[in-house]
Amino acid sequence: MSYLYALLIGIDCYLPNKLFNGASYKSLKGCVRDINHVEAFLKRQFNLPSEQIYKLTASNVDDSPMPSEPPSMWPTYENIVKKFKELTEIAQPKDQVYIHYSGHGGRAATIYSELKQEKGFDETLVPLDIGKPTSRYLRDLELAALVQKMVDKELVVTVVLDSCHSGGATRAGDSDIRGADANTVDTTQRPTESLVASASELVKTWQNLTGGTRNAAAVGGMLPDVKDYVLLAACRPSEYAYEYAFNGKERNGALTYWLLDSLQNRSLDLTYKELYSRINAKIQSQFQQQTPMLLGEDNRLVLGTSYESQQYAVTVMQVDEASNPIRVKLNAGIAQGVEEGFVFAIYPRQIKDITQEDKHLTIAEVTEIGVTDAWAEVIKTVRAGEIEPGASAVMLSAPVDLIRGIRLIECTPENTKLEDLPPKEINQQAALQAVAIAFGTALRAIAASGNGWVKLVADQEVADYQISINKLGEYEICEPTGKPLPNLRPPLKVGETHAATKLVKRLVHLTKYKATEELDNFGTTLTKKLVVELVGKQANYRRNRQPSPQPFDDKSNPSVQAGETVFLRIRNESSQVLNVVVLALSSDWSISQLNILGDNANFVPFDPGQEECIPLKMSLPEGYQEGTDIFKVFVTVEQANFRWLELPSLDQPIPPSSTRGLKAPRNQLEELLATVGADDEPSTSRNVQVVADPNRGWTTKQVAVKVIAN
Repeated sequence: MSYLYALLIGIDCYLPNKLFNGASYKSLKGCVRDINHVEAFLKRQFNLPSEQIYKLTASNVDDSPMPSEPPSMWPTYENIVKKFKELTEIAQPKDQVYIHYSGHGGRAATIYSELKQEKGFDETLVPLDIGKPTSRYLRDLELAALVQKMVDKELVVTVVLDSCHSGGATRAGDSDIRGADANTVDTTQRPTESLVASASELVKTWQNLTGGTRNAAAVGGMLPDVKDYVLLAACRPSEYAYEYAFNGKERNGALTYWLLDSLQNRSLDLTYKELYSRINAKIQSQFQQQTPMLLGEDNRLVLGTSYESQQYAVTVMQVDEASNPIRVKLNAGIAQGVEEGFVFAIYPRQIKDITQEDKHLTIAEVTEIGVTDAWAEVIKTVRAGEIEPGASAVMLSAPVDLIRGIRLIECTPENTKLEDLPPKEINQQAALQAVAIAFGTALRAIAASGNGWVKLVADQEVADYQISINKLGEYEICEPTGKPLPNLRPPLKVGETHAATKLVKRLVHLTKYKATEELDNFGTTLTKKLVVELVGKQANYRRNRQPSPQPFDDKSNPSVQAGETVFLRIRNESSQVLNVVVLALSSDWSISQLNILGDNANFVPFDPGQEECIPLKMSLPEGYQEGTDIFKVFVTVEQANFRWLELPSLDQPIPPSSTRGLKAPRNQLEELLATVGADDEPSTSRNVQVVADPNRGWTTKQVAVKVIAN
């Protein structure tokens, strides 16, 4: 019998955090929460006892100068190495080990100059007390050696690193970077003696892992690309890892948030490759400069193969039928990782096999949360039947948020580089006030219908988009990180007629685009049966010739030049006919349904085992230097019309559904599509959030490719 062990490290409190060169690792807000959520997940999914969880955390409570935990739990260099060694000692061959780190990543002047040359640097995990010159980083060679010792003992290892390698100065935003506040290499003279192994042993281990060469580069930043374990890293070595308040209140690391969200209702045989595809799509939809990485055994089942995973089900403890809407009390709360806004499918009490995805009665959304219980309101009735105490409730994927928060930000020398400040002659306050007025005018016109795609948020609320004015005197729409969204054409100059009103309409357009990008139904039985991948590219492809795709330079982040053709492979591995639709989400912010087999139908039936390799010639609108195109593939069991989701390019008005020939929805899936793609003034009201229909008669996968101008 094998066991599962976990080493969980989360660092919010970095004190002191100033480095010798003036840079700093500022304290964070979501790392310990990440670890607590991971711990709760492992306990409820695998009944993992506390003695098999090794945990080091440093909480930042009420700006206290010290962590609230006892020093024995602090993630110092010494404690981290100690816990690695203890876990390696107690775990036995074939046991599973899950390692999760949430905190700052950094770079320090190398202490292995014979391997990395004099001016090289070491990638590092950053302990809480790194501001002290006597403190040590956990360096890449050390982490590689610690993990390799586990592998050598035949432990089944998974490593998740929710950190980045170097931070950067960005415009003030609603997210934090898990790295130093400047692109810096720490040159502080620190102790060089390692508690892991001698320098010669560390160098030898590293060379063995990198093929016997003196190559010092790790593909994943912290660890070499080997095949004996799984590494899921938050971003590429040159990128940033962000933490953000995804539920509008509490921050989490982007990688950890979407990892846990994807695992709540996973299929029985989910691989790391499939898990990564979903996480990557979710993170990229919000943070375009964060690309997670998956290295190692990507075909291994999530958390090993020696157990039968089960869906996360909780029990209905009480039903309040007198309330309107009906409420149910669930036996799961904060301690189990449940939060307000989580959505559950509730089954009849006599249904014990909750893999019967078409048997549920209602959908309920959590509105009140306690430590070990929660109240949820019924938001949709799927079929007739009475909800009874003792019934099972299964958590669904996170809902799609159809209302985006907007923050107006005045650029100042405190939050913006001097060279990026808007021209002095522009009155920023007046220009942003014009946007606020435009919001009021536009939203009042649609408030009666219950619509409202965007809203201005107060200072204490989290924003999905930020509006500011750039150095060219143009309105700029930015991600929560402060990074401007690309390819927003034409530019909107401050002072131009109706510029503020056009900006509000542009935000509505972007919100609809993002809602479609985020729409998914992950973890259904169909998800495993749908194969979607980009198999290569070709420079001079002609349709009447046999294609000869060439591999991408970087398969996990494919890019092509404009004019090249990519090949999209779609395969139905189920035992039933599936209806297939491909939507192209283009770099000009348009969404169009592709005519994949030449008949311009609303969908294409794929027989069991049918596979198509579809050539797609890539292009860029005039004036674009680069852009990212997303191909989102939907499959359904029943018929459905996805043209509700189509959008023109950003510089064109959105036509009403009546001019597109769309008819009233015929089923629940079409109701969902109609809500996501609703006109600016739909005739029926809708909820703020739309829940992916848990009928599980559909699923979606997507791939993305960067297109670069010639």
